[in-house]
Amino acid sequence: MLDTTSKYFPSIPRDLITLQTNQLNICGGYYVDITAEIWEDVVDLLNVVEVTHAEITLPIPPSPLYAQLTDRTARTHPKNSTIVFPSGEIRSAKISRTVRVDELLAEAGEILGRRPADIKAVWDGSIMRDDRSIGSYSIEDGDSITLQAGPLCFAKPVIYLHSPSDIDVSVKLSLIPEWSLSVIYPVVPTDDYRQHLEWNVRTHQDGSLTEHNSGLHVSYLFWEAKTNLQAFPRSPASKPPPADTFNPLTSSLDDTDSIVIPVDKVTVYLDKALKVLGLHTEARTSFITYWLPSILKHEYIALRFVPQAAYERAASLNISPQPDVVTRVCMLFKGICKEHLANWPNAQMQAQNDVAWWVDIVGVDPTRAGDVSLFRVLEWGGVEVLI
Repeated sequence: MLDTTSKYFPSIPRDLITLQTNQLNICGGYYVDITAEIWEDVVDLLNVVEVTHAEITLPIPPSPLYAQLTDRTARTHPKNSTIVFPSGEIRSAKISRTVRVDELLAEAGEILGRRPADIKAVWDGSIMRDDRSIGSYSIEDGDSITLQAGPLCFAKPVIYLHSPSDIDVSVKLSLIPEWSLSVIYPVVPTDDYRQHLEWNVRTHQDGSLTEHNSGLHVSYLFWEAKTNLQAFPRSPASKPPPADTFNPLTSSLDDTDSIVIPVDKVTVYLDKALKVLGLHTEARTSFITYWLPSILKHEYIALRFVPQAAYERAASLNISPQPDVVTRVCMLFKGICKEHLANWPNAQMQAQNDVAWWVDIVGVDPTRAGDVSLFRVLEWGGVEVLI
């Protein structure tokens, strides 16, 4: 078999010739190797045989993140691909053309600590089907496969409206495609994609609100959103987004933009930080008690607050009449184990600094936010980054 093939394909060394087919029922539409042992059994069943040049898998230094993935998927005829991690991290891996996409996602799920169902692979602008093999796509060496992990929940954003007199207010919320609304209260209609809504309320001087459609008397407006895996980020070749863009699909924290503290110091730190950012006592208490159960699961916490301008691009508020001051506070955080503290030297030092530095980072005006003579809007929310 190989002698005849070598005769017609002299440019391929005999020991690097691989014969493959996808014509047998057992193949399920995927290309599989035809070995010498089964050649006589299948040759009469085939009309076409694909002759390929098997690549030698050279030993490469395993990356800590993808060593497991590389070891278990670098088989015959691997593709040298780059795997784009949900946080934006890029790693190289050799992936066999016979590996199914669901196998790749299962490996990724083990590494990331996520269910495979919560991960999608994106190539060439499209989500890859779980039941297809890598070889069934026209992936070339050097191509990128982007892993999307989700859905992540942007939890309990609440919107307070404080006005010096009772007024009627329209509050419109619009999300980018990477988000879809999952819960809202008071309940009002949304668009088909659950990315746009409008509340019409009457403010009261005690800070409470009356929603016109339902007549509900509430303390604040509430919404939550989950990441939408169908809305994937631009390919690496695309024009990069502005530096002040916040994308929930690629939310991340690193040593340069975050602080890291032991979990037993988080509540005091948060109370101080939220106070300088303009949150009143009830808002600070609600914020901390909402996130505390998630925080206490970890040894250390890395956290940062998103610049308000970047957050506004992802979840814009259009309020009429226009408020005198808008304060929107969005926190990202993740658990850090003691063994990984060495990766966060700057963030640990930053935690020793005065919390007032967050005022400039977020871009808020605490003085005006506390002026009771003004029409003020305050919102807080957060995301636990699981990767």
